[in-house]
Amino acid sequence: MHNASIHDLKTALDAGGAVVIDVREAYEFDDGHVPGAVHIPMATVPVRASEFPTHSPAYVICQSGGRSWQVCTFLERQGIEAINVDGGTEAWQASGWLIEVGSSTH
Repeated sequence: MHNASIHDLKTALDAGGAVVIDVREAYEFDDGHVPGAVHIPMATVPVRASEFPTHSPAYVICQSGGRSWQVCTFLERQGIEAINVDGGTEAWQASGWLIEVGSSTH
């Protein structure tokens, strides 16, 4: 499994084309997430794995990196390339970078 820092994620987003999957619960996602992140709660990943990109790796993020690590481990076993974002949304927000609020898929 690959890991990336929030700085690596920011660079990828600034370059364009990076896919970010947020695996936190709806209330966490609604409270603030990386701009453009797709919300796929951790509990739904097994039934929604087909929604992950197959043409490029997905950056998987949670609050601090624990849940996203578990999801990446699962996805890798399914043959889906995923990158765990170390530090998660907590580190993203601490950096002072923009967050979006609301619009989870519930």
